[in-house]
Amino acid sequence: MRNWFVCFVMVMMVAGQYSCSVNKAAYSPNKKYPKEALQKDFSLLRDILEKKHPSLYWYTQKDSMDYFFEHYYAFIKDSMNEQQFTWQVLAPMVDKIHCGHTTVGSSNAYRKWAVGKRLPSFPLYLKVWGDSMAVLGSLNVKDSIFKRGTLVTSVNGIRNAAQVEHFFNYLSEDGYANSANYIRLSGNYPYFHRNIYGLSKQYRVTYLDSAGVEHSTTVPLFAPVRDTSKKTVKEKPPKPKKQSKEERLLRYRSLEIDSSKKYAVMTLNTFSKGRLRTFFRKSFKALKNENVENLVLDIRNNGGGNVMWSTLLTKYISRTPFKVSDSTYAVARGLGKYGRYIKGGFLNNIEMFFISRKRNDGYYHVGLLEKKLYKPKSNNHYDGSVYVVTSGPTFSASSLFCNAVKGQEGVTLIGEETGGGWHGNSGIMIPDITLPLTKTKVRLPLFRLVQYKHVPKNGSGVIPDIYVGSNYEALVKGYDYKMKVVRDLILNK
Repeated sequence: MRNWFVCFVMVMMVAGQYSCSVNKAAYSPNKKYPKEALQKDFSLLRDILEKKHPSLYWYTQKDSMDYFFEHYYAFIKDSMNEQQFTWQVLAPMVDKIHCGHTTVGSSNAYRKWAVGKRLPSFPLYLKVWGDSMAVLGSLNVKDSIFKRGTLVTSVNGIRNAAQVEHFFNYLSEDGYANSANYIRLSGNYPYFHRNIYGLSKQYRVTYLDSAGVEHSTTVPLFAPVRDTSKKTVKEKPPKPKKQSKEERLLRYRSLEIDSSKKYAVMTLNTFSKGRLRTFFRKSFKALKNENVENLVLDIRNNGGGNVMWSTLLTKYISRTPFKVSDSTYAVARGLGKYGRYIKGGFLNNIEMFFISRKRNDGYYHVGLLEKKLYKPKSNNHYDGSVYVVTSGPTFSASSLFCNAVKGQEGVTLIGEETGGGWHGNSGIMIPDITLPLTKTKVRLPLFRLVQYKHVPKNGSGVIPDIYVGSNYEALVKGYDYKMKVVRDLILNK
């Protein structure tokens, strides 16, 4: 009996190893899912959004949203691979919700497959602002035309304004604040062009020469070629240089006091990491001890994070008491039967149960965020002039901070409209839905937050007091134009 059991365990271990290796090797991005499977995943996603999303009809009326659901369901006419389903069906459908926290992502299997791979794509990286596009770099090393700063006017006959409008139909945003999407396109234009427009063997690109005359030329698809002529030798990757704890933390936040002591620059790239309580306490104490009269707070790349930390920062800056929100609520107190498709479903159910209570309007409110009035810090509160530098990626919790301090004496917002909504957003608890058949992921916010009811719901981000947009000369020469403007303002006061 014992020998039989040992043999059985060994056979199962071998079979398991074989099964795992087969599954791993079997993944292919070209795998097609049958029409029926795609329709089931789509219908499940629609059910979850209709029953659990707190802001499904905030910017799009129900009859219009129903139309979009039916339109993209009907678009599934045949089998598709994962990326086709993601970009041709789910992404444009989710965009119609106008919620920047509701986004579509690839499956874990696709992400693992794509790691380290250079995929065929449109060859030019472009900085995009308004209806302008300028070359940042080229994937074709022999390119002699498209140097940094070259202005592009069309690709494959599609003028810039039409391209941008088309791109924005696939990229989520809070309300209509597409400032974040300009930055996304600028960060990886080849990626978005490949997934939204598809691939071409040649691209017809029109551009302006140094005299402003428009020309047209063709550029080839960037298609990395793998060298199979030599035997590949597996080499151990070099060990990364060990960083100190403080060096690692500098990626998330930093404070630099100028040698003149006239101003300091605090850079905050997140409200999620960086031991922020300690950082804020030490930083604001240093600003007080050094008697620094001007603080530049750079949150251009701060996509948000924990509201607790953005609230703490507000307490150091705000001149008046403030609330986090006028209303924060969910449409349900739990995830119900959909919990098995949602990451951390059981824990999310517990948290939603304990932090929310049903009110007369039928929604489940977070009373703590709605009622508590926060007072400014008495110890090491910053009383000097504050310049908050914003941009499209200023999102979620960082836009809540901007909204709370905007209009206060001594506080100036400078830069571009935030990507995070001004009236409010749906950024409290945002687990991933994993669709069971394709394994595609969709982020699902569970609470709607309206920060201040008096701010109009026009779909904009927080508007800066002084607008400073992209600057062509700075792009070509490679300097930070927004920071230059802020420093000039301070030094010329």
